[in-house]
Amino acid sequence: MTALTLSTSSAAALRADAVVVGVAKGAKGPVVAAGAEAVDKAFGGKLAAVLETLGATGAEGEVTKLPAASGLKAPVVLAVGLGEVPAKGDGYDAETLRRAAGAAARALSGSKKGAFALPIEDPAGVSAVAEGALLGAYTYDKGNGNGDNAKGKDKDKKNNGPLAEVALVGGKPRDKAYKAAAERATALVAEVNRARDLINTPSNLLNPAAFAAEAVAAAKEHGLKTEVLDEKALKKGGYGGILGVGQGSDAPPRLVRIAYTHPKAEKTLALVGKGITYDSGGISLKPAGHNETMKCDMSGAAAVFAAVVTAAKLGLRVNLTGWLALAENMPSGSATRPGDVLSMYGGKTVEVLNTDAEGRLVLADAITRAGEEKPDAIVDVATLTGAMVLALGNRTFGIMTNDEAFRTTLHEIAGEVGEQSWPMPLPDHLRKGIDSPVADLANMGERMGGGLVAGIFLKEFVADGITWGHLDIAGPAFNESGPFGYTPKGGTGAAVRTLVRLAERTADGDLG
Repeated sequence: MTALTLSTSSAAALRADAVVVGVAKGAKGPVVAAGAEAVDKAFGGKLAAVLETLGATGAEGEVTKLPAASGLKAPVVLAVGLGEVPAKGDGYDAETLRRAAGAAARALSGSKKGAFALPIEDPAGVSAVAEGALLGAYTYDKGNGNGDNAKGKDKDKKNNGPLAEVALVGGKPRDKAYKAAAERATALVAEVNRARDLINTPSNLLNPAAFAAEAVAAAKEHGLKTEVLDEKALKKGGYGGILGVGQGSDAPPRLVRIAYTHPKAEKTLALVGKGITYDSGGISLKPAGHNETMKCDMSGAAAVFAAVVTAAKLGLRVNLTGWLALAENMPSGSATRPGDVLSMYGGKTVEVLNTDAEGRLVLADAITRAGEEKPDAIVDVATLTGAMVLALGNRTFGIMTNDEAFRTTLHEIAGEVGEQSWPMPLPDHLRKGIDSPVADLANMGERMGGGLVAGIFLKEFVADGITWGHLDIAGPAFNESGPFGYTPKGGTGAAVRTLVRLAERTADGDLG
């Protein structure tokens, strides 16, 4: 991963491939942001005028490169837009800094070192710029699936690799708070990028067993406990949902428990992730054009996995248990048929009306199992419904819970870390739609409000007295358009930062 350093050197004196400065959108043209004073001085105080001549406006995410002026050690100045100049007395918010740093890091792909002279006023500023730059520098490079590395002799000329080092000007490396902010950002982003790598890995290279092996390897490295239930153990335990989804594939399913514990923890969180390593829709086959990116249907499990490892790296004073419900949903002679009835873990029966509504089946088993350990709260994460994408678009995930205060807390936490979310209801009148004449309930209900129906289904498997939240990340989990800010094309690692912040606030006894 891209290296991160804190530097006390002046932006003018730091040797780098480029020095990054912020430029805002002022009433009369672009305005150079704080942190760039030394660079502006090298331009005789006319950096803003030069940028305006080059067409820069200071609009958010705008990137302008220009040759450095005499007196700067870096040969290139990269100006990144911060949007509107903040009101007098206010600074730039954290998400603005994250996105700007991410856009700059992407623009410096292939470079050895970038000196980031963005507005850093405190440790929170260090955290924001560090996270944005490290997230923005991400590139996926895991070969072509045949054992050949993409960086070998047939290297794609467009893939120059990530920016190798980010130096934060004004970072105060000897200040404990600044250093802690940088270390947290490094640990967090490494795990977001782990999730991104998993999501981007082709399904022929990441089936349920391979995913489970990744979790076991990480657990050994970070002192976590794991338990892997294979198809025999799942059958013995009565996990009919996970088995029903996975029985049509040659790659059998898995349920992975990965746990971090702290000796002084007072609270326990259970995180449950949907891990469909490929989703064809099963017998209810997806139409052409809707299955090419379905390697991403394990994004929820990737987020849960990454969050647990991050908690371990940060030594959070909380117990965190991750449940990865892993299966491949394929059509075959042995696949579950529409109309079949599955006996779920815990004894409830479900009539499967649509085999493409499979995520809720694997999650139901895992939620029930997680509830047996009596955690203080359960949060599941899943690329669950296309209906949620229709409702909220490609950049916002939906939040549903059985507790309004918890729903508000999750929404606030997502906002804190820069992830877009929206609280959604679980209307009682939609529950009747999942009644079944042959089972306790059906896996499909009313078409309108399908994302809410899925949440209502999952709620049926939450044990009484346990606070529960459901994050439907179907929109933001996989970016099929071009990169923006610190968000790459492909797997995004959506919800990892929200889950980690939830764990931090739980550890601090601050859940509102």
